Amino acid sequence: MEVRLPRTADADRLAALNRELGYAVEPQEMRLRIERLTEMREHYIAVAEVEGDVVGWVHAEQRFSMESGAKAELVGLVVGAGRRRNGIGRSLVRAAEEWAADRGLNSIVVRSNVVRPESHDFYRRIGYARAKTQHVYVKPLQPGTDA
Repeated sequence: MEVRLPRTADADRLAALNRELGYAVEPQEMRLRIERLTEMREHYIAVAEVEGDVVGWVHAEQRFSMESGAKAELVGLVVGAGRRRNGIGRSLVRAAEEWAADRGLNSIVVRSNVVRPESHDFYRRIGYARAKTQHVYVKPLQPGTDA
């Protein structure tokens, strides 16, 4: 298995993996996301490739806030259903952790949806501890209006 930076040629496979997370995206949109994110210094994205097949991806971001200063956050991780429990997710997370450490960040956070209990077990197994439970609220914004 190889962990490497994504290429736009990976877009079809990354879009399929995104659907496994429950987020439908067209391959063309995924190509645009790959292009944009690879240009952004505060973001790290990598894919796991096994025998020429992209089987997972990770996305981390450097964050800076009033409350906690600088830290990294894993904002996305997926390994294809048929490839889980083979160390691929662990390798992807390790790559993101190394990226964060190389940037001088001393902590990394991940949020995991309550409907994914298998991911909670995964993160605990690799050394993450639950720090809090929260609700997430979303409000769509209308461009050009007072929100």
